[in-house]
Amino acid sequence: MKRYIFVTGGVVSSLGKGITAASVGRLLQAHGLSVNIVKCDPYINVDAGTMAPFQHGEVFVTDDGAETDLDLGYYERFLGIDTSRANNMTAGQIYQAVIAKEREGRYLGQTVQVIPHITDEIKSRFHRAGEGYDITIIEIGGTVGDIESLPFLEAARQMRPDRTRTDVLYIHVTLVPYLTSSDELKTKPTQHSVNKLREIGIDPDIIVCRTEKPLGREIRNKIALFTSVPEEAVVEAANSPSIYDVPNVLKKQGIDEQIMMLLRLRSNKWEFEEWSAFVQRLKTAENARPVRIAIAGKYTKLKDSYKSLVEAVHHGAIANGVRAELDFVDVEEPCRDERLARAAGIIVPGGFGDRGIEGKIATVRLAREKRIPFLGICLGMQCAVIEFARGVMGMKRAHSSEFDPRTPHPVVALLAEQKGVVAKGGTMRLGAYPCRVKPGSLAFKAYGARMISERHRHRYEFNPKYLKAYEKAGMAVTGLYKERELPEIVELAGHPWFVGVQFHPELKSRPLAPHPLFRDFVAAAARAASGREPRAERAGAGAA
Repeated sequence: MKRYIFVTGGVVSSLGKGITAASVGRLLQAHGLSVNIVKCDPYINVDAGTMAPFQHGEVFVTDDGAETDLDLGYYERFLGIDTSRANNMTAGQIYQAVIAKEREGRYLGQTVQVIPHITDEIKSRFHRAGEGYDITIIEIGGTVGDIESLPFLEAARQMRPDRTRTDVLYIHVTLVPYLTSSDELKTKPTQHSVNKLREIGIDPDIIVCRTEKPLGREIRNKIALFTSVPEEAVVEAANSPSIYDVPNVLKKQGIDEQIMMLLRLRSNKWEFEEWSAFVQRLKTAENARPVRIAIAGKYTKLKDSYKSLVEAVHHGAIANGVRAELDFVDVEEPCRDERLARAAGIIVPGGFGDRGIEGKIATVRLAREKRIPFLGICLGMQCAVIEFARGVMGMKRAHSSEFDPRTPHPVVALLAEQKGVVAKGGTMRLGAYPCRVKPGSLAFKAYGARMISERHRHRYEFNPKYLKAYEKAGMAVTGLYKERELPEIVELAGHPWFVGVQFHPELKSRPLAPHPLFRDFVAAAARAASGREPRAERAGAGAA
């Protein structure tokens, strides 16, 4: 019988519900259970695609083209699964679906209400997500008490009466703050948070306490007393140097055994060695040789804007036995070039809008002229194409038609089918597309495959009309979406390591399978920093 675990949060947002949910899923997988995981976002947006990175962090794109919450990135990296649009539901999607049914006449004669119509729609998606899995973990975004999340919490409450008590379990993530002035941990916020959850009708089975300081026996007893859970169900989740160590932290406190006991599950299996070995390599890397990597973007004030990118760089560094020192460089800052010149490798990530474009183009020029290993992603690749046209091919006014509609050389342009698009949401080239890789190229060396599949999120493309001119000038197109003859990967001849990609390789990098491009980029940066070849582990992430 299918089991469901609901993860809720209280006191403040950004406590780590996503990492907690993903860590629990990883532990249950180690017991041989099949696990699916879903994120419920209470905002009215249909998806995260039209939201600025400063609002919500990065937009994580799935193979089927869904623009989702960044927590799905945690799910994929921790559980080693490929998520889809079914793994992320928003209040906007739910209301849109119910209103569409009302217009179709599905509720004739009824007054359409939050209960039961909205909650029934939510529950139906919970049930569909659980099909074919032993356990479905459902993270409800926001905090208890938010008006937006109430329908999701009510649907979660209804799941237990609809089934047996051993089919549904509630985990509540809360904050136990430390006050330096009195040198003590405070349990009152947790008590209030749990009381608020009870008002909704949910009694948590396990309390996960985020804390800066270890919880003593007295604090645990107090929380257990006021929240009506056993003391062993009060789980400490102290700040950890690495998010990848959280499954180990929770395992040491027996959270997986508690879950299996409450859900009446048995397991004679425990396969966690590979994850533990990775965490050990991660800890060893703290003393490894540092390699300075500059991430030159325009959303650097919020690190979550580049969450998957940051993780992919660290995955590549661990695979090479080095430690990545990240320098987030705002492309609009005055001392940009000085900081970039000190880097062993430069990444220009994706983005939208014309702000900072000239700074990104100048960054590419510096990487090309100073022969610094370079990786351009999406808009970063397009900036590399523009810079090469201006700096090498003599097209001084070359640009993307996105930023200069009157450019005489639109080396980056809008596809014909995009020209009539008015709606902004979900209308870009989204999701996984195949790419044919040219043998002998840096990309082929990385992937070790002729055909790969990578995820996209963009509207403008490298204009294929200029393809032959670029190759003649020394920029090779080494990856092609053959069906449309669209350039996907470009490389620079005579440069130590210069690769631009139209897709987002960071979305497919995982701790146990570092993405090939990031692995090889970090290797090139390490060579540039020290002149010696680091050991690199081969992996096949991204290959079809």
